[in-house]
Amino acid sequence: MSQACFWRADAPLILASKSAGRRQVLAQAGLHFEARPADVDERAIESALGDVGPDAVAAALARAKALAVSAAAPGRLVLGADQVASCGARLFGKPETCEKAAELLRFLSARRHRLHSALALVRDGAILFETLAHADLAMRPLSDEFIAAYLDAMGDAALASAGAYQVEGLGAQLFESVSGDHWTIMGLPILPLLDALRRLGVVMT
Repeated sequence: MSQACFWRADAPLILASKSAGRRQVLAQAGLHFEARPADVDERAIESALGDVGPDAVAAALARAKALAVSAAAPGRLVLGADQVASCGARLFGKPETCEKAAELLRFLSARRHRLHSALALVRDGAILFETLAHADLAMRPLSDEFIAAYLDAMGDAALASAGAYQVEGLGAQLFESVSGDHWTIMGLPILPLLDALRRLGVVMT
């Protein structure tokens, strides 16, 4: 039996993201999908939002990605997703360079921070479902030596996620405790998504 045996729509779901973690979550949940990364200017979207909280930023980015891909995929169901992290008043996403990743890890060392994971389902430019979930993570104290070794081992993968880590891999070395489900931490709250897809009739009930 195919791993995507629960999918009932004629065409696969389109994931408007290049995230390997999100692809992994969808595949493991038995969903038939294809990835078409959205071409959106995330920094411009954030700037246009003004002084809003991390929930609003994550939701706006997820929505923008889904709508951008939906415009070129008539009749198709498109999933947009995004993740933002916050610590106190500071809001941060993917670091742009290894130097910025190191600075971010030094800031997060011995602190708790929150992940804000949003998703949006769109068809023909209409938003069918949106949701947002949180996870709270406590990072252990990190030495400069460890941060350098970690970033050297991670390479460019450290620039692919908010916070410069993937908990499911070497990022586990960074933490003392984690509160929140695995899928939210990976950037795709799968349980509310599956519920929405069942209600839309594209996943077996």
